[in-house]
Amino acid sequence: MTDWPSIGVVIPTHDRPQQVRAALRSVLTQFYPGAVEVVVVFDRAKPEEALASDGKRPVTVVKNDRTPGLAGARNTGITALDTDLVAFLDDDDEWLPGKLTAQVTALGTEAELCTTAIEVDYRGRRNPRLAQRTSVRHVDLLRSRMMMLHSSTFLFRRSALLGGLGLVAEDAPGSQNEDWDMLLRASRRRPIAHVDVPYALVNWAGSHFETRWDTKISSLRWILDRHPEIHGSPEGAARVYGQIACWHAAIGDRKEALRWALRATRANPGEPRAAVAAAAAAGIVGVPAVMAALHRRGRGI
Repeated sequence: MTDWPSIGVVIPTHDRPQQVRAALRSVLTQFYPGAVEVVVVFDRAKPEEALASDGKRPVTVVKNDRTPGLAGARNTGITALDTDLVAFLDDDDEWLPGKLTAQVTALGTEAELCTTAIEVDYRGRRNPRLAQRTSVRHVDLLRSRMMMLHSSTFLFRRSALLGGLGLVAEDAPGSQNEDWDMLLRASRRRPIAHVDVPYALVNWAGSHFETRWDTKISSLRWILDRHPEIHGSPEGAARVYGQIACWHAAIGDRKEALRWALRATRANPGEPRAAVAAAAAAGIVGVPAVMAALHRRGRGI
């Protein structure tokens, strides 16, 4: 490739001064022949101007001027850029060497979004998560969230974000599941290009969202309302119903936990989350303990 497209990187941040520096460093040290610039968006926090810099790869520091939360912060960054492509990186994650070059090559001329596999870091234990494919279709994302398609790997054509695909959904409760919504919207338009190599290190310890059970419930119900076709995929529907059941069990709502667990089992009798929710509702296990055990293997509920 002779003409490498310019890339703008959006890093939203909130109260993570050390992690955001590591995230930023992982961008600035990428080998990529084209132009790269970074926008660090401070959400509900005072911007740290010391992060700004000029030079070959300029870094701009701005304050989220849209809806408070991750989605608004990302959209603030998108609209502040004027690059060919836009990439996302969470402030507690890092890119691994070679990411941008591999993704731009895979994006080609047809795809609007490209993702990569990830390596999950949970309290020092690392596990790669691969998709076992190079293209992701809408039906794939109805069947499974495919968590390895993490937002810290997203690389978009900026023209799509400002055009038919649209910006990040700012009405997502707590800015959760807005990434799955974006994947579903993008894959409905065109297949998503995927590089099945772990090019992002994703930190699962200390997430701002890990134990916000009520928000997890409302964001999943938001997804079901926004993408009703999920109900038509037995595996995908059962997974979401089972997750909702688990989050209800985590807040002690036994009745709703069992109701959603039964719904998950009816959709797919083999759905394991239904059993987890039932056991949690009965007090046999705790949802946080199950999550921690799964996270150590690079998995989640």
